[in-house]
Amino acid sequence: MADQQQVILFDLPSQPPCKAWSLNPWKTRLLLNFKNIPYKTEWLEYPDIAPRLSPHLPPNEEGSAYTIPTVILPSGKYVTDSKVIAEKLQALYPTPHIDLASPYQAKIEELMPQLMKSFRPVYLPLIPKSLLNEKSRPYWYDTRGKLLGMEVDDFGRENGGEKTWGKVEPVVKAVTALMKENPNGPFFEGKQVVYADLVWGAFLIFLKRMDQGVFDEMLKRSGDKAVHEALLKGLEKWTDRDDQ
Repeated sequence: MADQQQVILFDLPSQPPCKAWSLNPWKTRLLLNFKNIPYKTEWLEYPDIAPRLSPHLPPNEEGSAYTIPTVILPSGKYVTDSKVIAEKLQALYPTPHIDLASPYQAKIEELMPQLMKSFRPVYLPLIPKSLLNEKSRPYWYDTRGKLLGMEVDDFGRENGGEKTWGKVEPVVKAVTALMKENPNGPFFEGKQVVYADLVWGAFLIFLKRMDQGVFDEMLKRSGDKAVHEALLKGLEKWTDRDDQ
């Protein structure tokens, strides 16, 4: 493949008007915006991901799936997984530098899987209703239903509400405690942006895009919503490009 002048970012479209919403692609999008790297978005509905990527990449470690985000670098190389992409972009575009391995990165990487697992009864039923286009909904219900061993909506009804929020609250409060270690904020390390800020910022953007009420409840449960609002405010210059 001939060299191209910009990165291609594969992302998941939303219901009209199409805007980026998914957590992991937002990590990559924020990094591209932070580094001011020229890129364009190629939107892929869930059923189209594997046919588009399989000629260029092996499936992920589970052996059967292709994931978003994936990028095509200017060299034509396809790279998948937000963390691997971040390392490649840092090597290719070293300035402005962003710390990919601050002490907060390891802490966020420990907390995020706990949070997402506890939070599943809320977001798994909401995503197809509030975000996905018609083409992607059957794929979502089928794959997530197989993962859960039951219908997605039944899972939400049986496990959601206070049962979910009671598990989520201590985890999000732990993130709040990390953010308050540097009171000069708004970022984990104070005034300096690190990759952990993009990871947590991507999660907050995902919440807002999915459901404002859920976003408000998450911040209420956080113990100090102001620190999360300040983080989003601090990231604003890198969040406005979300539809191209």
